Amino acid sequence: MPIVICIVDDEDELVLNLKLEISALRPQWEIITFSDGMQAMQEIIKGRVNLVVTDIAMPDMDGYELFWRVKDYDDKIPVIMMTGFGYDANHVLVRAKVDGLKDVLFKPFDTEKLVELIDARLAP
Repeated sequence: MPIVICIVDDEDELVLNLKLEISALRPQWEIITFSDGMQAMQEIIKGRVNLVVTDIAMPDMDGYELFWRVKDYDDKIPVIMMTGFGYDANHVLVRAKVDGLKDVLFKPFDTEKLVELIDARLAP
């Protein structure tokens, strides 16, 4: 069964570029993408997703809420958050770290760094 990485961000171009770049580095991975957390959660509940990469600031369901829902569904699924903001006015990162978030990447970031992080989180 292939490793399935779920990427969630409302910036379509960023999601497309990440999918292409990650697929070039790890062609054996299946990369699925969503522009909102609700659609992603529907796929996660199907039980195929091994890891979630999500933006923090999104309409409807932000990355923190998605993180919380993923952890509520299956706390073994690693979640990596991305943000374009250095300062977190709502302290979302602080709340998420208290709740168990281990990884945050600040945009722009090197895709190879993200892939290394994913490798580390998926290691047995």
